Amino acid sequence: MRSAAKVLLLALLALLLLPATPASAADDRPVVRVGTEGTYPPFTFHESGNDELTGYDIEVVKAVAKKAGWRLEFVETQFDAIFAALESDRIDVIANQVSTNPEREAKFGLSEPYTYSRGVIVVKTGTKGITSLADLKGKTTAQSITSNWAQVAKDAGAKVEGVEGFAQAAALLVQGRVDAIVNDNIAVLDYLNTTGSDEIEISGDAGDEVSKQVLAFRKGDPRLAEANQALQALRADGTLAKISESYFKANVSVENDGGVDLSGGRKGRSDAQVVQDAAWPMFKGLIKVSIPITIISFVIGLAIAVAVALARISGSRILAGLARGYVSIIRGTPLLVQLFIVFFGLPEIGIDFSSYVAGVVALSLNVGGYAAEVVRSAILSVPKGQFEAAASIGMGYWQTLRRIVFPQAARTAVPPLSNTAISLFKDTSLLSVVLLTDVLRSSQNAAAAAQVFLPLYIFAALYYWIVCVAMSYVQGRLETRLNRFVAT
Repeated sequence: MRSAAKVLLLALLALLLLPATPASAADDRPVVRVGTEGTYPPFTFHESGNDELTGYDIEVVKAVAKKAGWRLEFVETQFDAIFAALESDRIDVIANQVSTNPEREAKFGLSEPYTYSRGVIVVKTGTKGITSLADLKGKTTAQSITSNWAQVAKDAGAKVEGVEGFAQAAALLVQGRVDAIVNDNIAVLDYLNTTGSDEIEISGDAGDEVSKQVLAFRKGDPRLAEANQALQALRADGTLAKISESYFKANVSVENDGGVDLSGGRKGRSDAQVVQDAAWPMFKGLIKVSIPITIISFVIGLAIAVAVALARISGSRILAGLARGYVSIIRGTPLLVQLFIVFFGLPEIGIDFSSYVAGVVALSLNVGGYAAEVVRSAILSVPKGQFEAAASIGMGYWQTLRRIVFPQAARTAVPPLSNTAISLFKDTSLLSVVLLTDVLRSSQNAAAAAQVFLPLYIFAALYYWIVCVAMSYVQGRLETRLNRFVAT
């Protein structure tokens, strides 16, 4: 029987390994991680709730990869974090309408241009007196802070309000919260075509300069030369022109007069259809990212909290001091800063976590800092007589904690710890900054593509609310079970 089992096990192993050979052979191409927003139509976006990225920039970088012999891996993040991701070796190249400027040329390896466009000034329909860059002095514009257009607006004397992308900027403009937007004429035309909006309009050109968009690599990356060779070949064989014509009815891969035609392209959808298309990607973000990371981070964070709480009440001044310092740092710094330190900062000293692990580490440390005080107060709420009684019957310190103190302290700690767990779940909405696609990021992808905000964000809030209600129910059941430890 044992020999038969061994044979069966070997046969199963062989079956598992059989497909590995051709797959590994097919994957001999070097992997190139492409950083992109996924929320900047028509260049990089998700259409109709599809998980797959699409857009002009995506098609261009795929064509480059085919010529260069790369295997692409797309990583989505906010534009304001995209260069930090490149510098910290989280991605290898940016394909996101990166415009050339002296600062970027000095710091990064920029490819040959593959898009030429012009900047335009956008205002709320009917606005008078803002038709040129000179008119922006003293006005407020909405821009992605690290974009080239933000610098153009600043140089013109405008105050810049930071946003994640053009869709959010347009919403602020319509609401009257900013005076203007400076952006790429193609992105603006796509917005107007997709939404059919008559609430904003192009009021003038942002200067006469032609903007050149490129792929951005780290300085000295040999793949830059490969990308340039591929772009030259794609321009020579007409591939770039073909991709451009399919999106813009014009060849934006060469300098032109800006005569881009986006009519008849992406069509608007009803709000109900947009929400329906986005529901499944948002649910996957919930199941794959938000809930698992909440569970893992809370378990690890609770273990940290117990250890820190015990250190706080121990007789060792060193342990107590270290515990107080840890709690002070965690509670005194924003979670978003902690995420950036763990994900973008630590690689500079050789500590490089994957996106998922970085999210868990940052959230666990955060939970540990806040929950430690909850655990400490719960332990101290147990009467000292309980310790003395346990000692009188020969129980040791750890045995007393496990059998006497922790069961009683748990009942006191459950309500505030439950609030901590619920807050942790909601805090997972920040995980998009470490390149994870959670519920909120999925809703942002859909909102950027469809230019629909309120229904999608309400639907995302509904997902969060349902899970939080379920967590509150578990809290109630747990409190009921722990009531048995209350003396009557």
